[in-house]
Amino acid sequence: MTDLHPRLRAVCDLSVAEVREYSGRHEYDGRVQDLSPDGVQAGLARLAAAARDEPALGDAHDEAHLRVFEQAARVGLGDLQMHRRSPYPHLANLDLACYDREYAPPGERARARARHLAAWPDAVDAAIASLDQVPAPVAAALSGAVQGLAAGIPDDADPRTATAARAAHARLAEHVGAAAAAGDPDPALGGAALTALMSSAEGIELDLGRLAERADAERDRLAERLAESCARIDPGRPALEVARQLVRDHPDAGGVIGAARLWTGRAIEFTRQARLVPYTDGECVVAPAPESRRWAMAMISTSAPGEPDGPSMYYITPPDPDWPESEANEWLEVFSDTTLPAITVHEVAPGHFSHGRAIRRAPTEIRRTLHSSAFIEGWAHYAEELCVEEGFSDGDPRFAVGVWLEALVRVTRLACAIGLHTAGMSVAECARRFESDTHLSGPAALAEASRATFDPTYGRYTWGKLEIMGLRERARREWGAGFSLLRFHSALLALGSPPLGLLPAALERG
Repeated sequence: MTDLHPRLRAVCDLSVAEVREYSGRHEYDGRVQDLSPDGVQAGLARLAAAARDEPALGDAHDEAHLRVFEQAARVGLGDLQMHRRSPYPHLANLDLACYDREYAPPGERARARARHLAAWPDAVDAAIASLDQVPAPVAAALSGAVQGLAAGIPDDADPRTATAARAAHARLAEHVGAAAAAGDPDPALGGAALTALMSSAEGIELDLGRLAERADAERDRLAERLAESCARIDPGRPALEVARQLVRDHPDAGGVIGAARLWTGRAIEFTRQARLVPYTDGECVVAPAPESRRWAMAMISTSAPGEPDGPSMYYITPPDPDWPESEANEWLEVFSDTTLPAITVHEVAPGHFSHGRAIRRAPTEIRRTLHSSAFIEGWAHYAEELCVEEGFSDGDPRFAVGVWLEALVRVTRLACAIGLHTAGMSVAECARRFESDTHLSGPAALAEASRATFDPTYGRYTWGKLEIMGLRERARREWGAGFSLLRFHSALLALGSPPLGLLPAALERG
């Protein structure tokens, strides 16, 4: 593992869980980040010292990229102190599933997991010391995820270590439960805070009002596209009625993994034949999700750039065998013949898996290590509509229907995040918006609405997609006959996962 520039190291020290798993910085294996108030302040002091004492990087784009992440840490951890109002970063700090992927020999990963588990009591003490501003809706929304952490404790863990870890976990669960019962009932950050959080993370001066208008316009465009695609199936019924019927056609619990493997192969082959991305190598394994990540219906953990090449894991979570039939069928609708193909394009190719193959070849440590979440999710979301444009599964309108359904959920997230945190919308009102603008209803709509409380930037999927699509149109104009999708995508992905404010560098360097 190569040493890092001191400024980059200071940023990584403030985002240990993320860079360990997604950048492959396994020098952090077996370690937890000190997310106590004093620990965070010490990390920010080291960041300030490095920024003051170390010279600028030689590459202007990389220098700008690093500065965005330095500022994002100052705002998120310093000005807004997000680690005090949300258990979210503490959950990532404790999570043991990062050792499941085969990036190193089993014994080495098992020893790192054991050290990490032994650090749980200290990490929980730090979390409890920090979590003194948790709004009740945030605590309630994350209580299930907090409870689920204990499932990640391995059966073969040292008994004393496991006992201490379970006791620490119980303390954290009790603390979050108390916040759910007695915390501030208002989860809103406020417009200034949300603007600062989103602007600093992406190196862009964001106008939330303008972004809300773009979200509404995008919703209207997507609704029109959905109507067109559904009319190819049944022109006599409303589009959402057709869509809600389509998602009831899904494999049973035993067939979900096989269906995901089928669509994974098709997505990778289409991406290769259509020459959509610069790299189409690597192995993507479809497997059941680890116990501690079963809250996610589908997700990918890619082979990270800082580690030897290995398989990326596309995790699928079938319903629990003990669930009532109605709950299991509602869960399985996510894996319908209409929506699973779009999800797989997003997670695999030309989405996250393809992006991960490019990140491994990014030319500098900055680009291989620091990843904009809005670009990551924006790219994968863009990949879905890209596949509609390029004719993937063109003979079956269900694929396009699935893409528009997923996109309507994402754009509704953006509208609800802005509404809840800046315009006085309640979680219940957000849930009703999901029910009116998407195919979701009942508990599924409420779960999406509740996520806005603890993940205020979860509109990043649509935001990132819109910025990429806008840049693509600019590339068409500026490059003229020299434009191709492969050229544009290669130039974009050569930047790694750039903050949205730095995307134009792809045109300058492409």
